[in-house]
Amino acid sequence: MHPRLRILGLFLLLMSIFMAIGWVLGAFLMGDYWWFGLVFFLSIAIAINLIAYFYSDRIIMWSYKAKIASPKEAPRLYKSVQRVNSFYGLPEPRIAIIPSATPNAFATGRNPEKAVVAVTDGLLKILTDRELDGVVAHEMAHVKNRDVLVMTVAATVAGAIAFLARMFWFNMLFGRRRGGGDMGMILIVIVVAITAPLAALLVRLAISRSREFKADKIGGMTIHRPNDLADALLKLEKANKRKPIDKGNPASSSLFIVNPFRGNALGRMFATHPPVKERVKRLRKMATGMVSL
Repeated sequence: MHPRLRILGLFLLLMSIFMAIGWVLGAFLMGDYWWFGLVFFLSIAIAINLIAYFYSDRIIMWSYKAKIASPKEAPRLYKSVQRVNSFYGLPEPRIAIIPSATPNAFATGRNPEKAVVAVTDGLLKILTDRELDGVVAHEMAHVKNRDVLVMTVAATVAGAIAFLARMFWFNMLFGRRRGGGDMGMILIVIVVAITAPLAALLVRLAISRSREFKADKIGGMTIHRPNDLADALLKLEKANKRKPIDKGNPASSSLFIVNPFRGNALGRMFATHPPVKERVKRLRKMATGMVSL
């Protein structure tokens, strides 16, 4: 399915669910003015959709404090992107550095012309140049396949829903202190209970687990060194298990090359990555008989 059609489906599903929530809350809390709840939640859904489509890449970059870097500021990453892109022939993506000791990487951007490949400080410290090429090749495969738009928008939508859930939770606590009605509190609890799993469901519906296998395959074949990507994945998985990332939102875990929130319950809920062990197995098999460059 074309990425824009997937995004349209995600947006329509989000609006439908929010309208249903608004109708239920409006009917129970506002009586004859039930339509106000429906319109209010529909407006929220439309706002989330517009912000996610036009600003999702900026939001993701901001949430991880990723900064665009010049070739002088990140020469290794810049040279790696140039080497890998000599195979892909895409518009050269910008590079960004995430200030985190946890080694990981992601790509974002609405299209190949506006793509950004972002890596953490920690990744640059533990990977060899060949392994770095493997990671960059994987991320640029997402750019080539136009996965990044769907992945970034889905992560932003899910993050916005999770944020709204927290707002409802705080409203519930505040309402209790002020002696709010029991029925209203019960309904708010229900909304809070369903929104986080709902956000996770939307991410899983929008993002296929097979996309990582596909990006691994294209990345490994493009640079003719699938073993280097496999070695990088093993290092990254071990490091992320030991020290999960300390910033950002678990709803955006699908963007990263490996799940950076493994020790986090929400991180597991939003996980869309296939097991690294299986990814490495496929890459090793691919490397058999391939001439390395």
